[in-house]
Amino acid sequence: MAGRELFVWYRVRREHSDGAGAIVGAMQRALRSAWPGLRTGWLVRDSDAAAPTWMETYARDPADSASPAGIDGALEAAIAAAAQELEPALDGPRHVEAFERRS
Repeated sequence: MAGRELFVWYRVRREHSDGAGAIVGAMQRALRSAWPGLRTGWLVRDSDAAAPTWMETYARDPADSASPAGIDGALEAAIAAAAQELEPALDGPRHVEAFERRS
């Protein structure tokens, strides 16, 4: 079954990484609680850069009949709204990429 998934990447200034990590963790827990079947992930590509790249991932369980299309517009808007707290820690904008799962 196909399903739309989101991959959101951005850079976090190293001096804000601890606080930003707490925000991402709390944000994803709250989103999973509010949106049944939501699966989240958080990846960091650490480097010597002053602002390592972070990526959040969002997908919905295809077995969840309430979300057969995956991440819809309402959920994407909820993710964006929840992420506003991260703004002071970012080095540049958040970039949202959507992909359709084919298998």
